[in-house]
Amino acid sequence: MPQPPADTATATPGTAPQALAAQGSTVAEGPGLENLHVAEMLREMAVLLETQQGNRYRVAAYRQAADMLTSLSPNVRDLFEHGGLPALDALPTVGPGIAAAIGEILTSGRWRKLDRLRGEIDGGAVFRSIPGVGALLARRLHDELGVDTLEALEAAAHDGRLERLPRLGARRAAGLRSALTELLDRTRALRRARTQRLAATEPPVEWLLDVDREYRSAVAAGSLPKIAPRRFNPEGAAWLPVLHTRRGDWQFTALYSNTARAHELDRAHDWVVLYGEDAQHAERQYTVVTAPRGSLAGRRVVRGREALCQAWYSQT
Repeated sequence: MPQPPADTATATPGTAPQALAAQGSTVAEGPGLENLHVAEMLREMAVLLETQQGNRYRVAAYRQAADMLTSLSPNVRDLFEHGGLPALDALPTVGPGIAAAIGEILTSGRWRKLDRLRGEIDGGAVFRSIPGVGALLARRLHDELGVDTLEALEAAAHDGRLERLPRLGARRAAGLRSALTELLDRTRALRRARTQRLAATEPPVEWLLDVDREYRSAVAAGSLPKIAPRRFNPEGAAWLPVLHTRRGDWQFTALYSNTARAHELDRAHDWVVLYGEDAQHAERQYTVVTAPRGSLAGRRVVRGREALCQAWYSQT
């Protein structure tokens, strides 16, 4: 999409649309095509969430933000480039979560959460943004680790899963971890204080296991809506059940793991991927599997949090 002319006005982070206009913004009156494009994506998210029995308050929030953007005179990209995420957050009906979504759309042209609910995740594409990672390694990171976000890869890099990836090696894993940290530090620069505070925030392991239980029970009952994933689905069948649910302040989306590794090991209907989003809209990814061996054999466990699962089961 062609970029709008650069605005020569200066602004501090958090500049509101009215203040930007007062400084002499050159954007035209009325909503621009970029505003309408972002609004269209927000409306599509609302429709998908509604169809998939998601949280009705979130459905309404996406629609309200879309309506606001269609009547917003300043170009939303100008606001973002002048004031970052705080400027988007300052818009009416836009909170931190929707601000982050708009920022992702403006930065990359995509919204991974929307792609996920469409069934259009391009496994590994996001990892090609890491220096030194080509298409083959990006695909391996997605398929063999079962992750599809930079944050999820970061977790795998720090809990030992990355170093255990066959044919990678400790030295290359260390280099990849360093490059990933540098990349994430840059992308987090606009929201540093919130990210640092949330770095240790994790949902209790019992919540993750309970969401996994709810998902698999609902799948067995045939009560969940289904999407048609683009990968490993030549017939285009809508076979992948999706669950949106909540625990405390956390919103969760649960789906079976549609990765090459899961299909190769015939575990596509055993591995469940959970996307958890906290009250500040920071997202985490978890994979719940049936442990094949050891003291937890036959039990459901969260990858990377096996010790916590062991402690939880010993108390129940």
